[in-house]
Amino acid sequence: MNVHTNQPAPPEEKAIKHLRDSITAGKHWYLALLEAVNMWQIPEEKVGKRKYKYIIGEDAFDWLLLAERLCRTVDELLPEEEKYALLFNGEPPLKIEPEEFRRLIGEQKYQQHLNFFYGITVEEVLLQVVEDEVRKERSLDYIREESITNETYKRIYDMTQAELLKLFKREKGYHYLHEMDMTMLKEFTYWSFKYRLKTCDRARIASDTRKALTWLKEKTGKNTQGFG
Repeated sequence: MNVHTNQPAPPEEKAIKHLRDSITAGKHWYLALLEAVNMWQIPEEKVGKRKYKYIIGEDAFDWLLLAERLCRTVDELLPEEEKYALLFNGEPPLKIEPEEFRRLIGEQKYQQHLNFFYGITVEEVLLQVVEDEVRKERSLDYIREESITNETYKRIYDMTQAELLKLFKREKGYHYLHEMDMTMLKEFTYWSFKYRLKTCDRARIASDTRKALTWLKEKTGKNTQGFG
């Protein structure tokens, strides 16, 4: 005798269903999206040939990558311009308060989102800002790109990019890797951020972070929580 049991749907399927049902029922798609993000549980997955890794370095949440994944499931229901503004420029279609954003995606994901923002987004900005400083200082000299990159890393981490990368690969067991994909680059950036927190004095960390946040605010208008 065959006994059939109704297995509950995986959380990710529930999240996708909630997103579609909520939009269809008239809720603004951005609010429905944030609720679906809250419901999501798996840290990474492969869809077709595409691999999505939402959690970087164990505790940094790439919420816009998950947003992209979820948007693909309801693409026909979304306004194209608003969708692209969010996914490619980080510009939400609704202005909501940080506390509301926090409530909608959940406390844990919110804290992980801040880890991603400060540890990856802001860290990338810091690298760009310091690189620009190096270029301006040496604008009249012929200098190789490798030298500019090395000087940038030395000013931030007290070692060259190659030296820092070697430490990263050794710690993570990535000795065999010659090239890194986008996900690995994010992981390296987040690891570098943590390395900086461990090895630099607090005043220097605060100064560097403030420099990057100021640039980000002036250039993009983003607040210090990474959205809006």
